[in-house]
Amino acid sequence: MLATLLRWLRPFVFPAILIGAFELYTRRVAAYSDTLAPPSAAVRAFVDALFQGDILSATGFTLMSAGIGLALAFVAGAGLGIVLGLSPRAARMSFFSIEVFRPIPSVALIPLAMLVFGFGVSMEVSVVAFATFWPILILTQAAARQVEPILLEVSQALQLSYFQQVWKITLPSMLPRLFVALRQGVAIALVVAVTVEIVANPHGMGYAIMIAQQSMEPALMLAWLFWIGIVGYAINELALLLQRRMSQRMGGRP
Repeated sequence: MLATLLRWLRPFVFPAILIGAFELYTRRVAAYSDTLAPPSAAVRAFVDALFQGDILSATGFTLMSAGIGLALAFVAGAGLGIVLGLSPRAARMSFFSIEVFRPIPSVALIPLAMLVFGFGVSMEVSVVAFATFWPILILTQAAARQVEPILLEVSQALQLSYFQQVWKITLPSMLPRLFVALRQGVAIALVVAVTVEIVANPHGMGYAIMIAQQSMEPALMLAWLFWIGIVGYAINELALLLQRRMSQRMGGRP
């Protein structure tokens, strides 16, 4: 029992040391700083914001925007990636276009998105969708190329249509790699959503950080930073859990 507890606590040792060192530094060396605050003060600021409802409303907006953008990108990126992965001719024809648009930084689209959509959910969703579309497309295309050729030969022998081949042969065999693409997109979606809110969109967790910084409230700003990290960790763990469950249901290793 003790060994299990120690094994569970082991990953938290180094973060606890860092937080303790930062607490000591801000109380001894930077005790009168206007830009730094101890983690204990950040915890109190977080609790106050939680009771006021600021945390939940801002988190809900960011997660909603990131989720919608990721869903749109996953549907479009996975669909197009399967087509390009199964068709070498289509992959060659689209190679130049993909390589031209893929390196464009997503934040460079913020001015254009603001002109088209204004402030709000639509603007943020469009930037998140653009940022997550490309890694999902590339990873899905690579996964479709790695489908065993013998499976495709079997589908041809069974005279399956193209959509039957994709649904019954291609998708099940590439499902584990699709979850890798999804996890990559989840991480990018949250980062881009917060970045858009910091730069331009007056909503969500990123905007809350900016307000705390402009109001000279370092404790609240640190509280938001820690909270964003916790939210990102929780989302990644949920994606891992979903991947394990799907792997088990398909007869794979947990």
